Amino acid sequence: MEDANTVHEFCLRVLDSGDLATKLLPPRDTVGNPLCDRTPGAPVVRESPARDAELSLSSGADRLPHPGQLSDPRARATCLARFAHHELMAVELFAWALLRWPDLPSELRQLWLINLAEEQRHCQLYLDRLAVHNSDLSKHTRSDYFWKQLPAIARSPHGPRAFLSAMGLTLEQANLDFTLLYRDGFREAGDEESARACQRVHDDEVAHVRRASEWLMRLSPDHEADPISAYEETVPFPLAASRAKGRRFSVASRRSAGLSEPFIEHVRTARSSQQLAGSSKRS
Repeated sequence: MEDANTVHEFCLRVLDSGDLATKLLPPRDTVGNPLCDRTPGAPVVRESPARDAELSLSSGADRLPHPGQLSDPRARATCLARFAHHELMAVELFAWALLRWPDLPSELRQLWLINLAEEQRHCQLYLDRLAVHNSDLSKHTRSDYFWKQLPAIARSPHGPRAFLSAMGLTLEQANLDFTLLYRDGFREAGDEESARACQRVHDDEVAHVRRASEWLMRLSPDHEADPISAYEETVPFPLAASRAKGRRFSVASRRSAGLSEPFIEHVRTARSSQQLAGSSKRS
């Protein structure tokens, strides 16, 4: 694959290269300078990323071990591989978005490129910890869960707003909870380095959620619109507020991300369609 000198070329390289090393090359030119984005080019859509055989995607994954099971090194390896692969898919999704919407404000495109580079670092953090556990991504199932959301985003009439709601305000918001939950699980299991990796990812995700929230409103037709309404209007099914959280809900993390108290409460109390159906049957 040729060197990338523009954001467009870089994102094509991320999506069209099957090997992990190339996907994790930072967004810099051959001499280490920031990539040019003055001429983003025409929109490009990829339905799936190129993946070498050892990184191929599957339609599902085994149940993630509970944090209380992390005293078992095999459980820790399973979690680290899952987290690393989530970060790899996030890298690919940000590359997808930058190619899909070349005419977005340059400020937002730059922020998405920053997010992408941080997702690369997150992936490498988890991969490094996985290597300490004598494992790598090829030895674990790699679910296509994030990529399954792309068709709905691509079809949405809300365009990049749908991506902001799906990626930043659902998937990444949920990770505010999961990173802290598993940080504590790793710590209790005596794996302080993996706990620190989770904390680092959490801290960066706070910024990602903040950027998504701010830009969702900036791109809304009415900048004074209610954030809850803006989210509910644009988040593509099957994603929803009920999927924007983990088992242990961190109000403090969401406040740090600048989410409003009503929006935080909206997510905290959101119930899935299965939960609503179960409640209806009981009543």
